[in-house]
Amino acid sequence: MSRVNFGAKPLMYPQPVLIIATYDENGVPNAMNAAWGITTDFKEISISLSEHKTTDNLAKRGAFTVSLATEDQVIPCDYVGIESGRKVPDKFEKAGFHATKSEFVDAPLIDELPVALECKVKSFEDGILIGEIVNVSADESVVTDGAVDITKVKPISFDPFGNGYYGVGEKVGNAFKDGAKLK
Repeated sequence: MSRVNFGAKPLMYPQPVLIIATYDENGVPNAMNAAWGITTDFKEISISLSEHKTTDNLAKRGAFTVSLATEDQVIPCDYVGIESGRKVPDKFEKAGFHATKSEFVDAPLIDELPVALECKVKSFEDGILIGEIVNVSADESVVTDGAVDITKVKPISFDPFGNGYYGVGEKVGNAFKDGAKLK
């Protein structure tokens, strides 16, 4: 095998496309696209963020939601990542998103995105947002037999090598089961 070196860069695949939603001081919803996020404990998510309107809102409200971007919402999900809420105060509306207030935190759920983590800010230091996951909600249209059905959600991932969005492929195995064949 011959390798190609790319240097020290944040190149890892897949990266979930996360849409972070907050309210500003006037209760206006805002959303941004973030690819550098991961659950870091059973009730915790960590996301790398630079300064944005969203981070201003996090400081004021102490809460946010994280929705999974989906195949059918690629355009608005990308839009909220390339447009600034500081420059376009109605960015959420221009994306075609509609908000429903979370029952659990002071942040909006995005009606068009069916799966969301509802979070309280634990900390935001050195560009790393750490949130306590208070609830996970899913639109009933993507739930099958009591579980979220990935084939109905159709989440997308970000390809940092080629700056593309990709859907999730076919199931290729069973977690916590297939490896037992080597025991």
